[in-house]
Amino acid sequence: MTLQAYKNTQRITEEPRTTEYRLFGQVTGALIDVQKAGHDGSPLVDAIDWNKKLWRTLAADCMDDRNQLPQEVRAKIVSLSLWIAKYSRKVTREGASLDPLIQVNRTIMQGLRGAA
Repeated sequence: MTLQAYKNTQRITEEPRTTEYRLFGQVTGALIDVQKAGHDGSPLVDAIDWNKKLWRTLAADCMDDRNQLPQEVRAKIVSLSLWIAKYSRKVTREGASLDPLIQVNRTIMQGLRGAA
């Protein structure tokens, strides 16, 4: 079986929460790698952009009326997404620490693992 075939099968059979957990793990890993390596410039911007894209996608999903999460949870996810975008600008423009972004993602991952 080729790697692409495996990935396609995984995508079809994987539970949504497991997929979300895996994606958060990959994005958070990229943030941690950039932090450990002390990268700035393109590697930092790429990791930050990937994290913001993940959060924008979650926020867009939460604004969809078909989303079955409770309204209060959806509102909190949208709020977190806005904070992620704002804080990310501080990281790229002012050199703020990546720790808060990493911690938020890890907290979400703990919740996903507990709910999975």
